[in-house]
Amino acid sequence: MLDRDGFRPNVGIILLNQRSQVFWGKRIRTHSWQFPQGGIDRGENPEQAMFRELHEEVGLLPQHVQVLARTRDWLRYEVPDRFIRRDARGHYKGQKQIWFLLQLVGHDWDLNLRATDHPEFDAWRWNDYWVPLDVVVEFKRGVYEMALTELSRFVPRADNRFDVRPDHRNRYLRGGLRQRDLVDAGAGDQGLRSAGMPGASFELPPGATFEPDPQTNVAAASRNDNHEI
Repeated sequence: MLDRDGFRPNVGIILLNQRSQVFWGKRIRTHSWQFPQGGIDRGENPEQAMFRELHEEVGLLPQHVQVLARTRDWLRYEVPDRFIRRDARGHYKGQKQIWFLLQLVGHDWDLNLRATDHPEFDAWRWNDYWVPLDVVVEFKRGVYEMALTELSRFVPRADNRFDVRPDHRNRYLRGGLRQRDLVDAGAGDQGLRSAGMPGASFELPPGATFEPDPQTNVAAASRNDNHEI
């Protein structure tokens, strides 16, 4: 289902844990990491599609999450021709997405990457809010930056311990944000790094193992939880 400009309606999901870290999934049999996302089927509204994709890709049900916010309008990205089936070229241009910010009110063990026979991810982890965009396929990075920036103001700051405001030194953000935009979003340089201090407690779901993200250095890996099925 394409709009008249060749964009397929889609939803993206930013899922937070109680420490305001985000769910980060590794695409099955690849080394790329991303947020859950998926197409809106005919007859669905964006929220219905979001809950369906949340279950299909992450195994969560509506009672496991609280909806905190969504983007005001569609965010679009174009897909390079080399990633488009030959018979779809000239018709399909890319995705237009509504992004949702969700709070996990369940537990880590409620997540299930094998909820369907066609899993999208083979590993997952909790990551700092400003995720490393250099492990995201390049043509999606701009949309990720826009979604994270727009929704950052709705992220809970429990006990004022964690700050999700953009880090001026964050090399993963592509730049181009005006100084005023950073101030409006609440610019700072603390980030969520403190949320992943060594020794912080976390729970692994049944059958999961801990393995640092191969795309990060040892120090960064020690600050994040990685879960693999």
